[in-house]
Amino acid sequence: MSQRVTSRSFRTSQLRTRATVLAAGLGVSVALGAGVASAADTTAASGAASAVQAQAAAQAKAAQAEAAKAEKAAKAAAVKKAAAAKAAAVKKAAKKATPSWVDPVKKYKLSASFAQNGGMWQSTHSGQDFAVPSGTQVVAAHGGTVVKAGGNGAGDGPAYGNAVVIKHGNGTYSQYAHLSKVKVSIGQVVKTGQEIARSGNTGNSSGPHLHFEIRTTANYGSAVDPVKFLRAKGVKV
Repeated sequence: MSQRVTSRSFRTSQLRTRATVLAAGLGVSVALGAGVASAADTTAASGAASAVQAQAAAQAKAAQAEAAKAEKAAKAAAVKKAAAAKAAAVKKAAKKATPSWVDPVKKYKLSASFAQNGGMWQSTHSGQDFAVPSGTQVVAAHGGTVVKAGGNGAGDGPAYGNAVVIKHGNGTYSQYAHLSKVKVSIGQVVKTGQEIARSGNTGNSSGPHLHFEIRTTANYGSAVDPVKFLRAKGVKV
């Protein structure tokens, strides 16, 4: 074989080798490019997942805050409702403990009644008699102001003996007569159930008792049925 042929073969071999190396280089470049793209896609996906998780966490936190706020408001409303219920119960108990009207005496027996006929009175009986021993405590049937007090029926005449008249609201007055002792004075303000006198047998009386009237004025002649009146106020006469 000649040198020229050998030289050509060598050059051809070199070219083939270079082509092989170049092709291999191109393959590596393509592989590297694909790897870089894959990594970028992975990073983008990871970032999106993190954003979704952060949004979900923020929404959960906001929901918890709203739930806590609602629970706090519900507790405050419950406390307010309980306080209102307690106040209403206390008010109701106080009202029940302090009745508006009461009997003028305790442990009594009803005797002469309102509008009863008889020789003891000018026409008919002007009040209700409560038979009790002399010295029995007499109390104000309702709170008010004393407008009459003393002997001679406190100005209504000697038939009443010692007497007291109390002015209440709405044009109502109460009168207590035949007393053995008067314990209040004109102008004095008294409460429901407060002691005002002691029962007796003074004036035109056939025995110890309390003569009780409900009037529309402070004076004799304006009386109404006291038992009916008291019962309408819830008093069990």
